[in-house]
Order: sequence, then C-alpha cells, then structure tokens
Amino acid sequence: MEMIIPPGGLLMTSVEIAALTSKRHDQVLRTARDLAAQGITQSVECQYRATVGGREYPMHQLTKRDSLVLVARLSPEFTGRIVDRWMELEAVIAVPAIKTPATFSAALRLAAEQAEIIEEQAAKITSDAPKVLFAETIRAIDGVCHIDKVGKMIGIGRTKLFRRLREDHILIEGSRMPYQKYIDKGYFTVIEGSPYKDSKGVEHPTFTAMVTGAGQVFLVRKYAKVGGAES
Repeated sequence: MEMIIPPGGLLMTSVEIAALTSKRHDQVLRTARDLAAQGITQSVECQYRATVGGREYPMHQLTKRDSLVLVARLSPEFTGRIVDRWMELEAVIAVPAIKTPATFSAALRLAAEQAEIIEEQAAKITSDAPKVLFAETIRAIDGVCHIDKVGKMIGIGRTKLFRRLREDHILIEGSRMPYQKYIDKGYFTVIEGSPYKDSKGVEHPTFTAMVTGAGQVFLVRKYAKVGGAES
C-alpha cells in the first residue's frame, strides 16, 4: 500500500513516539510493524543513524492519523502528548506565506515602520543617556549629604534653595527640617547631633536633616537644569 504523505510533509517517527510515551523503541517499532502489516496504518520503515557510534537502526515514519492509531494501540494514556506534539508541528507551518504583491508591499511597509520606531527609540536612549547616567550616579552614592551640598551640586544658592524648599512645602516653614512624608519616602534622614546648653545650662537636643541618595535624585530632577527641570 502506498503511503499518503500529508500536506506540508509532516511526519512523526517511531523514535519520537517512543520518547513521548516513555516506551522502549523496539516495542514501539514492533507495534508499528504489526499495524502496517495488517493494513491498519500506512507507516513506512526506514533507517536512522544513532548519534553515538553512528550505527543505523530501523524506525517507522507515521502521519498524524497513523501516529494516533499507534499510540491508541500502544499506550492510550499518552494520546494527549502526541496531540500536543502535532499541534506544535502544525503551528510551525501555519504562518501564512506572502503570496501577492499587495501583501508583500504591506509587509515591507510594516518592516519599515518597525525599523523607524527602533531608530527613534535608539535616538531617545542616546539623548537621555547623560540624564540617566547623572541620576544613576547620584543614586549610587553611599551615604548622605547636607542640603547645602546639593545646592552647590545643582547650581542653586543656599538661600534660594532653602526658600524654594519651603515654598514647595518640602521643608517646614521657618525650619530646615523636612516634612515627615519626605522622610517616609526616603529622601531625607534626620541625624541627632550633640546637645547644646542654653544660658541657664539646660541641654537641648539638636537635629540635622541630611539628603539621601534618592533625595538627591529627587532634588536634582525638581530644581536643576539637568534633565530640563526647572531652575
């Protein structure tokens, strides 16, 4: 009986079926031979070369229908694995081919549009690189610094910076201490200093607000000219 090759030429070997069903190949091969001899399937026997030793061994090549018949006879519980494998094989050849000039032109336009998008993204990455590098450099700073130092870093005078911080309700009015929400965000940390004594000899605690690495990024983005932020 002549074997009918399916559209697309997809075939599954008895070796692959043995692997999918966790059976010995000689058992799968024997069942394939029996089914073919009875005329139930149309699988054909051929040879394959072993990867180790290079010796040739017999195997059967089966269509989708014949592979399902074989598994139903051999190990019905593994039918699902064979069906899944066939779905994978058929999905590979399911991509429609470009057949007409119109669809070919559309594909070219799509490719051109995608290339343009990629170029725009690359240009943006290039233009943003100094800003990103600046921000990441600050973020990587281990430790904290005084607010005054941030002002020098971004080119704003000490008096002007403190005024802006109070106007923007980052620092408490009449104080150099930040609002609690900015401490909670990790932008500032408050360090207790050495207490001082007043004229009556009474000690008072002292506190200093320090800017964290994340806080430096926040202040730079908000006030510095770097990155196009407001001055």
